Amino acid sequence: MIVGVVSDTHVPGKSRGLPRELIEGICRADAIVHAGDWLTLDVYEELSAIAPVYGVAGNGDGDEIVRRFGWKTTVELGGVRIGIVHGHTGKGRSTPERARLAFADERPDLIVFGHSHIPLLEREGPTVLFNPGSPTDKRRQPRYSYGIVTIRGGSFEAEHRFFSNRS
Repeated sequence: MIVGVVSDTHVPGKSRGLPRELIEGICRADAIVHAGDWLTLDVYEELSAIAPVYGVAGNGDGDEIVRRFGWKTTVELGGVRIGIVHGHTGKGRSTPERARLAFADERPDLIVFGHSHIPLLEREGPTVLFNPGSPTDKRRQPRYSYGIVTIRGGSFEAEHRFFSNRS
């Protein structure tokens, strides 16, 4: 199973649409996870044309997206429990710490989060923390990014995909 992982798309704020590199990179995904800051449900519609989409709202999202997705969720894909949160609220001094603490009682296999726009792949005990970065707003990062999670037999590998132009 292939899962496309994205966050902080900020469409139409930072880009008129989703970058071609992102769409081409996730076009064969079996599912897509979005960790918030969509800004518009048009992003959901575009991603839903590729695969089922699971996600949460971020601090940049309006009431319609908050009502639709909520702030936090857990899904099971291919036998892997995935916690999804944007990472902008809660206890903790850093975005990764807030994401981890949001699921302290649940212990998912993988926690997907966003907010900082900083790509991160880090194991913390039995849980992997994964921030895909942003495909439209790299901020101080050298490149735009998203993620791919490959699930086989209940185990998984997460990786970043980087690109330089968001056309």
